[in-house]
Amino acid sequence: MSGCPFNRETRSSPVDLDDGLENDAAQEGINKAALGGLVYGDYLQLHKILDAQVLESTKHHNTIHDEHLFITTHQAYELWFKQILWELDSIRQIFYHRQIKNERNMLKVVSRMHRITLIFHLLVDQFSVMETMTPLDFFDFRHYLAPASGFQSLQFRMLENKIGVPDSLRVPYNKRHFRDSFRGEEFEKLRLSEIEPTLLQLVQEWLERTPGLEVGGFNFWEKLKKSVSERLEEEACKAKLMENATLKEELMNEIRKQQETFGSLFDEKRHIHLMSKGTRRLSYKALQGALMIYFYREEPRFQVPFQLLNSLMDLDSLMTKWRYNHVCLVQRMIGSKAGTGGSSGYQYLRSTVSDRYKVFVDLFNLATFLVPRSWIPRLTPMLHRSLAKASCCDSSYSSGGDDESDAGSEAGCSGRCGQDHCVCCFDAAAAAAAGRGGTSSPSNTADQACEGFTPTTCNGRFSTTAMATATAGHGPRSPTPPAATVLAREAPVTQNLNKFLVLEK
Repeated sequence: MSGCPFNRETRSSPVDLDDGLENDAAQEGINKAALGGLVYGDYLQLHKILDAQVLESTKHHNTIHDEHLFITTHQAYELWFKQILWELDSIRQIFYHRQIKNERNMLKVVSRMHRITLIFHLLVDQFSVMETMTPLDFFDFRHYLAPASGFQSLQFRMLENKIGVPDSLRVPYNKRHFRDSFRGEEFEKLRLSEIEPTLLQLVQEWLERTPGLEVGGFNFWEKLKKSVSERLEEEACKAKLMENATLKEELMNEIRKQQETFGSLFDEKRHIHLMSKGTRRLSYKALQGALMIYFYREEPRFQVPFQLLNSLMDLDSLMTKWRYNHVCLVQRMIGSKAGTGGSSGYQYLRSTVSDRYKVFVDLFNLATFLVPRSWIPRLTPMLHRSLAKASCCDSSYSSGGDDESDAGSEAGCSGRCGQDHCVCCFDAAAAAAAGRGGTSSPSNTADQACEGFTPTTCNGRFSTTAMATATAGHGPRSPTPPAATVLAREAPVTQNLNKFLVLEK
């Protein structure tokens, strides 16, 4: 007998959790597979996947056991690369169609970025499986692999391009460009990935629209510049009053370093110079937006964007860890031998583990410019109210359910709603460029231009091929991308969008 919380006595009896599990009657059901239709193996195309492990050593009548592990592991990498590209393309699609302006889509972006980072965690850990193979075991079949090389992974090169690894900072492979390793259809896919707007460009454009940066509004940058300057001057005055000469000199040196550091932050010309060297990647205004999100990350409207910026850093970190683990594995397996593809092997791979291959390096460096909370400019009541709730624009920005391919619904904007910055209300300049004419003011062309429109509707659908082709231009394709192609990837994404409007005429 046990007491009940409601002063009622109840009888407790042991519960047999296994009761009925061994009873045949409890296991009765319907074998739907016997009725025909789609079955597990057919749905997953297992006959293709499980028959894809063809050992080169077996072809030479000398089957090496560990070659099967080598092939399976690399095929698993390629399958996960495909999934990452799938997620990345969906994220770029949302940014490209400005669906991110409907902030309900931010959760979708962050969720898919989180999925990408979890996959990379898996890929980083997967090297431990390869390490169960000894160098001698690998040596038994390595000579069968040449000239095949991991350098020839098309999907990994496409991943680098779509994220935004700058071509100018890549380490040459045997004094050649990596695209020289591809031909035919693979070369075309790679070329398109070089032309499409990168994740870096799209995130940059999004950061440039951060509320609070407006010169005629809150003007966050000028307020921050004034606050930091005043506080550093106050710190310098306090230091000069110190009696201990040693501590005084140390503190003054520290203040001078901070003044120099923030001087590089607030000097736009210096920022442009650092961008030309590859030290900084984001535009001057995008960097301002990122720093503002960091400072005011507790505001409701900035909480999810802050998570996105963290996810972008996680992606960069995990790709660096993946490269590093790859380097360690190669050194462990072949030492300083040349790679099967003809590269220097370990020496080449080691050179890729650096900030040169980090895309969002500016986000990591933001910690350099963090200041005490008391230095951060106070929000105006109007901006504080604005950041207290997410922005939900008209249906032109809506994802149209779960299908991100719709830039807008038929029931949404007609193309002349008159709303500021509407994605469907392109102005006279954009209309004239598209051969449609118009009479409205040519202002705000980039913001009002309808992205992804076709000759028949402005609510077009996202197509990486169409987008890239429009950006690159039409006509015969040269064996190597023209110089303009490389420049297009490093130019602001709005230039690509404007070209898209003109070339779809």
